Amino acid sequence: MKTGVSHAKNYLSLVKFSHTVFALPFALIGFFLAMRLNLNVFSWRTFGLVILCMVFARSAAMGFNRYIDRDIDAANPRTAIREIPAGIIAPGNALLFVIVNSALFIGATFFINPLCFYLSPIALLVVLGYSFTKRFTALCHVVLGIGLSLAPIGAYLAVTGKFDLLPLLYSFTVLFWVSGFDMIYALQDEDFDRSRNLRSVPVMIGKKSTLMLSDLFHILSAGFVIYAGVHAHFGWLYWVGATIFIGLLIYQHMLVKPDDLSRVNLAFMTTNGIASVIFSVFVLLELFLGL
Repeated sequence: MKTGVSHAKNYLSLVKFSHTVFALPFALIGFFLAMRLNLNVFSWRTFGLVILCMVFARSAAMGFNRYIDRDIDAANPRTAIREIPAGIIAPGNALLFVIVNSALFIGATFFINPLCFYLSPIALLVVLGYSFTKRFTALCHVVLGIGLSLAPIGAYLAVTGKFDLLPLLYSFTVLFWVSGFDMIYALQDEDFDRSRNLRSVPVMIGKKSTLMLSDLFHILSAGFVIYAGVHAHFGWLYWVGATIFIGLLIYQHMLVKPDDLSRVNLAFMTTNGIASVIFSVFVLLELFLGL
C-alpha cells in the first residue's frame, strides 16, 4: 500500500498536478457559463466527465513532455531532478502513462457528445504536439497557450454542443495569459536553451524584450477579460474578480526584472495560480448571484 501511494505521488509529481490550477478554473467558467446562460439543468455526469477530460488530457500532455524532453532535462541542472532523468520513473512507463491517459481522454469525450468526441484527436494533437515545438520555433509559448485555452471552450461544448463568442473570449484570455507567463518562466533557461539550439522567445530576443512582449500579451489577456464582461453585461461581482486578475498580472511583472530572475517561480506558480482561482470564483458568483 505504501509503495502504491509512493508510485502515485511520483506520477502526480511527473505531471505537476498542482499546475492544474491554471486551466481547471477556466474550464469551470466554461461549464457553468454554458449551464447558466443556456438554462441547462446541472448534470453531475457531464460535470464529472469534464473534470476527467481535464485531468486525462493534461496528464497525457505533461507526461509526454517529460518523456520527449528526458535527455534535455537530464542535461539541464534545473530539471535533472525530474522523475525520468532522476531514474524515479522509467521512460517506458511514462510513455505507457501517456497512452493510457490519451485513450481515457478520448473515451471520456465519447460519453459527452459527438462533437467533443470528434474534436478530441485534434485537442490531443495540440496538447501533445507542444512538446516538439521548442525544437523548431520560438512560438512554443503560444502553442502551450493554445493548448490550455481549449479548457473554457471545451467545457462549454460539453454542455451545449455548440460554439459561442463568450467562451471563446475566455479562451483568448487564457491563450495570451499562459503564453505571456510561460515566456517569463522560460527566462530561467535562456542560456541553456541557446547552448542546445532550442527555440524560445528569450533565446530569440533576450530578457528585456521578452518581458516587454510578455507585457503586451498580458495586456491583450486583460483586454479580453474586460471585453467579455462588457459583452455579457456582467455586474460588480465580475468586475471585482476582473480587477484582481488584472492586478495580479501587473504584480507578476513587478516581480521579475531582466537582471533579477530570483522571483520567477513566485510570479509563475503562486501569482498565476491565485489569479486563476480568484477570477473563476468571482465569475461563478456573478453567474449565480449577479445575473
